[in-house]
Amino acid sequence: MTTPELVSSSFKSSDADWLDRRLILFTGKGGVGKSTVAAATALLAASQGKKVLLVDNDSTGNLAALFEHSEVGFTPTEIYPGISALQMETEASLREYLNLQLRLPLAGRVGPLANAFDFIAAAAPGVKEILTMGKICWEVREALEGRAPWDIVIVDAAATGHVVSQLDAPRAIRELVKVGPVANQTEWIIKILSDPQLTELHVVTTPEEMPISETIQLIKSLEDRVDVALGNVIVNRVLPEPFNRNDSVVFESLKSDAATEILHRNAGLGTDEVLAAAELAVSLRRNQVSHIARLRAAVDLPLVYLPYLFVRDHGLRVTRVVAEALENEMSTGARNG
Repeated sequence: MTTPELVSSSFKSSDADWLDRRLILFTGKGGVGKSTVAAATALLAASQGKKVLLVDNDSTGNLAALFEHSEVGFTPTEIYPGISALQMETEASLREYLNLQLRLPLAGRVGPLANAFDFIAAAAPGVKEILTMGKICWEVREALEGRAPWDIVIVDAAATGHVVSQLDAPRAIRELVKVGPVANQTEWIIKILSDPQLTELHVVTTPEEMPISETIQLIKSLEDRVDVALGNVIVNRVLPEPFNRNDSVVFESLKSDAATEILHRNAGLGTDEVLAAAELAVSLRRNQVSHIARLRAAVDLPLVYLPYLFVRDHGLRVTRVVAEALENEMSTGARNG
């Protein structure tokens, strides 16, 4: 009943510390836990004394709930000591852009301008995405130039189906607009995103068939189309190895009629349920290992494993547990270097 062992993971040996980046983005298929990993990374960075801006790309999401804090808006709000969060809002981002670039007042809705913007965005792909990436990179640039307090900006970015177009938006806009202020603005956004010392993108997945397949395809698309450094593939919800070799021998011996009779006579126990549960645990683990092996063969990036948490809530306690697991992985990577 033994199962194959996972190859021990490590962060990239070229990394002195992955949290030295000024912009870290997380993507992955919906439901794989990328929001939790992003929140845990923010918690880990804050524990190292860094000032963190945690950005929720999804206007309907609620990253703050992972810190047991009420919802936040477009204005950065402290949700935990050292961690501020903001929720991306297209209209608020447009309003801020118009204020910064055209000196239009922030008060009130942009009304007809927003309607015109929606029309242009539908005709010119990348326009809405550039507002998101522009806001994120603006916060990074402000921090680099000493006008914002952030040591690191961590982003729960778009899911696999949209993240390529989001990250590629500055290049797409630059292709449309060759000169002028918009062209100049896309240049510094591109510089921040393409600098591997500043920016890194991590992909979160789970050891299941569809998430692994989407992850393999996503990484290929990112490598082909986007000039953003790829960090690690974070494999979330990895089941523990249920038995070692000695345990497996014991469980195999329990299948005999003699063992069943002894257990039933002396302890009133049958072995059918126990053995069925053991077989299921081994089968689930073996299935995960096969998917991880396929991932490892298909991508040339380090794999980082986070354990399956047998809990139902998703509050601060879970965020802390995931942060501790990430920290352990980082320490292992440093030792393996």
